[in-house]
Amino acid sequence: MPRLTVIGGGFAGLTAAISAAEAGARVTLHESHHTLGGRARTAEGPYKTNEGPHALYSGGPHWTWLKQRDLIGPLAPVPPLEGTRLRLRHRGALRRTPPFAMLKLLRRKAELAPVDQDFTTWATGQVGEEGARAAAHYVAVATFHHDPGSLSARFVQERLRRAAKMPSEALPRALGLARAGDTPLPVGGWASVIDRMAARAWNLGVRVETLARVDSLTDTGLSAGPVVVATSLDSARRLLDDGSLRWDSGRTVLVDLALRSRKGDPFVLSDLDGTGWIERFTAQDRTLAPAGRQLLQGQFPIGPDETKADGEARAERLLDLGFPDWRGRVAWRRASVANGRTGAVDHPGTTWRDRPAIARGDGVYLVGDQVAAPGLLSEVSFNSAIEAVALALSGRLREGGARRPGATEPWVEPSVKPWVDLKSA
Repeated sequence: MPRLTVIGGGFAGLTAAISAAEAGARVTLHESHHTLGGRARTAEGPYKTNEGPHALYSGGPHWTWLKQRDLIGPLAPVPPLEGTRLRLRHRGALRRTPPFAMLKLLRRKAELAPVDQDFTTWATGQVGEEGARAAAHYVAVATFHHDPGSLSARFVQERLRRAAKMPSEALPRALGLARAGDTPLPVGGWASVIDRMAARAWNLGVRVETLARVDSLTDTGLSAGPVVVATSLDSARRLLDDGSLRWDSGRTVLVDLALRSRKGDPFVLSDLDGTGWIERFTAQDRTLAPAGRQLLQGQFPIGPDETKADGEARAERLLDLGFPDWRGRVAWRRASVANGRTGAVDHPGTTWRDRPAIARGDGVYLVGDQVAAPGLLSEVSFNSAIEAVALALSGRLREGGARRPGATEPWVEPSVKPWVDLKSA
């Protein structure tokens, strides 16, 4: 059987390990932490929060893949009444509906938006300045960027249509941080999905080594054969000593807040006057917090010159509108900054095809949410992992082929890139 090494045990790494093992490869996975999950790890303690933003959208190919393998588990449906309490801050007040001009943008097909023009310019020409600005701020929930209007119109419009779709596709930050709408989410959030993926990898014979940091591809502990690097782009740049592995991402303040329970709290607050989002996740899954407590999680993208305090101040202003008595109900609070850990953003003139390539040569493949694969947020991680394994296992060992550092036999890259049918993967 072919051998394959995966470096990184997050969502992308586990996807690669499972798909390779299902294809008959002997897989070893190295994870530098003592637990698997990457940004999908869930904090220990009474409040089940993630260590970073991520999202699953049920319309993506990874949802079908997970469902086929029974890796999602029990779903917690949104209570009908709770699902109606979406509030939008617009012109300084909370409203139930977005500006009509913003709704008009949802009718525009994403493929008609230009790649080489920024979203604000294009959308203003379509529906006017107010609708363009509101739409750009709303879509921050699917970009984690402080100024989505400055990004490629094609990139933003695709995310706007999916983030505002009714019924929504997104599973929120109990699974990541995105729009909840009326889509059910797996009970226990990301951790439950990761645990099932780890169990499937184990049952398929994947050798999982935790606390196994890999600093070089010449490490003697690596098996011969292709290597899938499923780390952050920063870590991959150091590991592969490749300064070209760069792509812009977002920078956002993550706010976690537990309040003493009270009836009538809104389900979601979205800031159309700025970029910010707060969601009450215990409305869907009571297991995320102790009895009598409501778990709120929010994200507030910040610019290069802004600080965590700036993001927290914006969160407090939005909380003052939606939860007027929140300060007297606080039972627990935490805030952190996610810098460059929120997926790729494409500037005008670029698409996902311009990001760092999956195939790096010499039997090395790069996967994650900032590489050259299509999709929204974690879909990029999934798509790149499936593609990397397809490429790796289609190569053949031959005399005279390219040699990966540390490998005992040469490795020849496949001559034809087999972009797989991800819907049937």
